[in-house]
Amino acid sequence: MPATQYGPRIQEIARKWHDLAERRLAYYDELYRSGRWKHYFQSREQFAARMLDVIAVAKAFRSLAGLPPAVSTPRDDLRPAA
Repeated sequence: MPATQYGPRIQEIARKWHDLAERRLAYYDELYRSGRWKHYFQSREQFAARMLDVIAVAKAFRSLAGLPPAVSTPRDDLRPAA
């Protein structure tokens, strides 16, 4: 059995996990923007550490899925809501 037989299936699975990781990242982004993170985390440092983990997982699954790196642009709207 050739090893490449499972290649497309593994990439399909990696893309599904990447989609899940991106949804999780969007959820954390919304927590940050709305300020609701304060209900779930005791400090900004705890939230920032978890957010960095979420970003790292999304990047890892993007790489595993064979997708190009995300283009990051500076955004002013990432400040927490007042």
